[in-house]
Amino acid sequence: MLHVVLFQPEIPHNTGAIGRLCLATGARLHLIKPLGFSLDDKHLKRAGLDYWQEVDVRVWDSWEEACAHIPAANCHFIECHGETDYWDASLAADEVCLVFGPETRSIPPSVIDPARCLRIPMHGTRSLNLATAAGIVMYESVRQRRLAGITS
Repeated sequence: MLHVVLFQPEIPHNTGAIGRLCLATGARLHLIKPLGFSLDDKHLKRAGLDYWQEVDVRVWDSWEEACAHIPAANCHFIECHGETDYWDASLAADEVCLVFGPETRSIPPSVIDPARCLRIPMHGTRSLNLATAAGIVMYESVRQRRLAGITS
């Protein structure tokens, strides 16, 4: 299974759009508190459209709590300062976890594993919209998993 973790997301429409991507790819969405919005937020629901209730979403009070429920062995942190391009990483295991930080700051050093930090190469900008970044890396994992014969 593909797991997408949003560490302390701040913008509801990004989370809604990523939820829709999770539904489209069969991924589970993990949200780590504190959230910058309510799960009842109209912007979250608008971005998630009428799909939000079908999204496999789990909400955790802390990173430590989430770690008990996500596959740490194949966990990748997507950050601008990563040294490995996302397409050079193996994202085709049975259980893959992609961790994205909040929109306005990086994932804290106490959480991130620098050896598992991936980046999306960019020219002319320092960052992408969170939902765009998530979609890019999620579909690379879907592609790699399909090539490896992993269907779930």
